[in-house]
Amino acid sequence: MSAENQIDLFNLEPTGNTAAASPPPPSNFDPDLIPTSATVPIPTGIYTSMEAMKGHCNQCQRCDLGQNRTHAVVGEGNLQAAIMVVGEGPGQTEDETGRPFVGRSGELLDKILAAVNLTREQDVFICNIVKCRPPQNREPTQPEADACKGYLLEQIRMVNPRIILLTGKTALRNLLGIKEGITKVRGQWIEQGDRLYMPIFHPAYLLRNPSKAVGSPKWLMWQDIQAVRTKLDELRANTSI
Repeated sequence: MSAENQIDLFNLEPTGNTAAASPPPPSNFDPDLIPTSATVPIPTGIYTSMEAMKGHCNQCQRCDLGQNRTHAVVGEGNLQAAIMVVGEGPGQTEDETGRPFVGRSGELLDKILAAVNLTREQDVFICNIVKCRPPQNREPTQPEADACKGYLLEQIRMVNPRIILLTGKTALRNLLGIKEGITKVRGQWIEQGDRLYMPIFHPAYLLRNPSKAVGSPKWLMWQDIQAVRTKLDELRANTSI
């Protein structure tokens, strides 16, 4: 089956199209209400900077995760990056530092990027589906992910990446609506709007599966990140990114 046919089976809705995320806010909309409740929409274009969003995220009570956070983990990297990496949610180290992917998973992610000459400072922007740490590092619930999604869509709009890497099933489900397991769809290019999405294994999964044998998760990740590097080089050769 071709990659195109595999993608067609998902019958994707345009969930990743930030231009259609929500209508423009009314003239009397108060953006200061955004952190108060998930019933308050996060309109497209409401943020002019990541710092403004960070201020809201650090006082946000749109879901219960805000009750126990040390720091909201908004994101890190090049604000004009061609590649965005979307994870699941912050862990303990991330909550303590306010930085994404800085624990063992983050160290491995940096090594994966470095293997194809990419860095978070110059080439990628890294963020998560939810900005506050779920208890015991559990998977975010759907209401938690829904409450935080407007922040993520605004990040995508502001960074405007051409490639988005979805690390794990939570990112895959919440940005593209794909419910299949990550092992079935990892490594496939999924085009939506003017962006290319690729599901990849979460670094935490690779830490639990250390084998580098042919066909192992680490071996597959090496194939995937090489494909990402090749695609980035193709885009740069044909455009001004």
